[in-house]
Amino acid sequence: MRHHNVNRKFGRETDQRRALLRSLAGNLITHGKIITTETKAKELKSFIEKLITKGKTDTVAVRRDLIKCLVVTKYVNKLIKEVSPKYIERKGGYTRVVKMGMRGGDGSRMAIIEFV
Repeated sequence: MRHHNVNRKFGRETDQRRALLRSLAGNLITHGKIITTETKAKELKSFIEKLITKGKTDTVAVRRDLIKCLVVTKYVNKLIKEVSPKYIERKGGYTRVVKMGMRGGDGSRMAIIEFV
């Protein structure tokens, strides 16, 4: 039974799913806006918003937690120095998911995820 298991699995094992979210989050931090499938965008939204909330306070412990989640220190530095300071006054809702329509090849729903 899957009661209260709300995470999406994407047909991948745990480590592959974690690597997918890490790479999507890194690309979003780097570019500010990415195009992906709607379900990946919705899952990424909760993942990245927790990281931005942590990144508002710049301490050694927070940096270590973010490095544990994102692995690449370049992404952590950009998150703490550039992305999180924009949202210090804001309580949440740092990202926006805009639905685009169907992809031509396989008909999957596409979306744009971007920082507000």
